[in-house]
Amino acid sequence: MNRPDNKNIFTQPAAIVLLALLTCCLWGSAFPAIKKGFILFHIEDTGSQILFAGYRFFLAGMLTLFIVSVLEKKLVTIKTSSIPSIFMQGILQTTIQYVCFYIGLSNTTGAKGSVINGSNAFFSIIAAHFMTKNEKMSLKEVLGCMIGFTGVIVVNLNGEGLADGFSFMGEGLILLCSISYGISSVTLKKISDKETPNAITAYQLLFGGAVLILIGGMTGGHVGGFTFVSSLLLLYLSLISTITFCLWANLLKYNPIGKISIFGFSIPVFGVLMSAIFLGENAITATTVSALFFVSIGIIIVNKNQKADID
Repeated sequence: MNRPDNKNIFTQPAAIVLLALLTCCLWGSAFPAIKKGFILFHIEDTGSQILFAGYRFFLAGMLTLFIVSVLEKKLVTIKTSSIPSIFMQGILQTTIQYVCFYIGLSNTTGAKGSVINGSNAFFSIIAAHFMTKNEKMSLKEVLGCMIGFTGVIVVNLNGEGLADGFSFMGEGLILLCSISYGISSVTLKKISDKETPNAITAYQLLFGGAVLILIGGMTGGHVGGFTFVSSLLLLYLSLISTITFCLWANLLKYNPIGKISIFGFSIPVFGVLMSAIFLGENAITATTVSALFFVSIGIIIVNKNQKADID
């Protein structure tokens, strides 16, 4: 077990909290941005949604590769031996997640989809418990997860029914999306020693985005309505992916999975707040404040007195 590097920002307690919350806030802002994108690009069917996602993530991969290459003053590449594992990471972390997410969400209510998708933090910690030797769930993590997930449920208590049955093409695919996310968090950490987190991010986005484009095209998807405004929105969504995936990959590399994944409970809360700001939805309510309280307590419990050890 290596000791934390005091000069590494991704191992500093205050920086971990700020960077993790920034990442989740950006992810939360993607919800209203995607809704705006569907309108601006005239997207209605599933194939077009998947194609739109493919454009977003492939562009994000290109941007990540460009930015990282500029910073390192050379074209960032990966070893031939790393291609299979990073390709599979792209399939798991990008392709499978977003195919399941878009199809599943079109066959269930927004409230049920949000609640089920909010369970990805649970699956990350559970996956780490079974797939790694050094990250077994503690009582504190179990308690923190339970309280944090309570916040996810509370933020969705808007009067919309949560018990209207279960279908594989709806709730089932959203659940598979969350499971895919949880497993991908562990596999990302496992391959982080093969290449730099930024290189892994760039190429898994390129691989996963390319497969999404292929699927979207094969299912008759079409994305039109390219204007200056809609193109800026697509660029913003791609930059969100570039920044968040790079930050998350680095945070997972240098910290226990459970310590980082717990912050994922804040994403639905940020999503609601951002929807209120940018879509004009009536979301700043006592329910939202209560949800934020539960999420914050869950994060504090998991992170209290916990050392940022490095595997």
